[in-house]
Amino acid sequence: MNVVLISAYELGRQPFGLASPAAWLRRAGAHVDCLDLSRDDFREDAIRAADFIAFYVPMHTATRLAVLLLDPVRRLNPRAHICFYGLYAPMNESYLRSLGVNSILGGEFEEGLVAQASACPEARRASAPFQPDRPAVGSQHNLSANPLADRASAPASSISLARQSFLLPDRCGLPSLDRYAHLRLPGGTHRIVGYTEATRGCKHLCRHCPIVPVYRGVFRVVSPDVVLADIRQQVAAGAQHITFGDPDFFNGPRHALEIIEALHNEFPGVTYDVTIKIEHLLKHADLLPVLRDTGCAFVVTAAESVDDAILERLAKGHTRADFLNVVARCREIGLPLQPTFVPFTPWTTIENYCELLRVLVEEDLAPSVAPIQLAIRLLIPAGSLLLDLPEVRRIAGPFDAQGLVHPWRHPDPLVDTLAEEVQRIVEHAEKAGRSRDKVFAEIWNAAHAAAGLHVPAPQLPVLVSRAAVPFLTEPWYC
Repeated sequence: MNVVLISAYELGRQPFGLASPAAWLRRAGAHVDCLDLSRDDFREDAIRAADFIAFYVPMHTATRLAVLLLDPVRRLNPRAHICFYGLYAPMNESYLRSLGVNSILGGEFEEGLVAQASACPEARRASAPFQPDRPAVGSQHNLSANPLADRASAPASSISLARQSFLLPDRCGLPSLDRYAHLRLPGGTHRIVGYTEATRGCKHLCRHCPIVPVYRGVFRVVSPDVVLADIRQQVAAGAQHITFGDPDFFNGPRHALEIIEALHNEFPGVTYDVTIKIEHLLKHADLLPVLRDTGCAFVVTAAESVDDAILERLAKGHTRADFLNVVARCREIGLPLQPTFVPFTPWTTIENYCELLRVLVEEDLAPSVAPIQLAIRLLIPAGSLLLDLPEVRRIAGPFDAQGLVHPWRHPDPLVDTLAEEVQRIVEHAEKAGRSRDKVFAEIWNAAHAAAGLHVPAPQLPVLVSRAAVPFLTEPWYC
């Protein structure tokens, strides 16, 4: 049985979403090729030989890129079973099936991939026996006590929230870590970055989050032994820094603490980064010094906005004041914070966009914000809780299957014009390799001009060196 797992894009990381199922499939006796097309060429030989081809689609961009590959894959191998798996697969099931995709898997997908691969006719015709070795399910402790857990325990057939006993990811055949995004430190030095996951899903229900339609407030943990073994093998392969890809590292704070303390004890020179909600950074403020002291290079947090009305509509669970409190606390203890934003929403005004820029300057956060974060426009994917809001339903168009979103236009055309201008500035800057200070100044000038204001861009000498703060060399995209 020949299986090909394909990742089109995963934020410049070596894909955990290939390495983890590869371990399960290889244990069951399959020959597995992992193709990370963000780093390697499209391998026609592997596609032609495959019995089962599965595309990993954890995000919007990855899904759109994967869809473009369907025709060439089908031309090369019309007999193979085609599967899409990951967060965006069940959300777009109708569209993907209309394109001829045979199976869809979301949530906890490893066990399902083995079952699907073993059930397809090609597996039964394979010369070597393919025997799914199903692990015990339910052996892990579920840290979620969310009342929606029962609602999520009987999802659509394409979604599984089973408590899997995870295997050590098998990274054999993936490009070497030095070919992925690096961590750039103050002074310009670089570190090779590994990537792993300690949890999946999220116990929160932010309206705009694509995790919510799939996990519905449930999250699942990866055993600390598996996480640490995965880190160990990546350090042996050259990793000097680890990115934890959990949607929220503090969904299970005790679980997180066990992992980072063990990581630091075994590899005191290895740094890491995590993503944590503002709400959790406040609730677990006592753990922030532990992050700092165990080698956390920075914390990513989805601030999204500095406007309380917008935060309330997004159901973020924090306020502008909470965000500023977290900024102050992290600065006080010396823990770098990297906030992310969704600055263009149906409720954005040009004035509150300018206010966001002013807050970034006043709080000395502009160096820590990748320019793309100032250009992101709210996506309304299939099943989004944003559609619960009457004002969103009024402006959202019918679902655009090819675009994978409900398209919307801002009630004020000037805001859409500014969003397009900021996007153009950021795209041009990336191609030209311009420094963050120059990009920020150009965005500042464009926003204030749109507001009819002449407010010169502030001088930001700290931005002259792009290495004034630690950051990953591939910007974050959705």
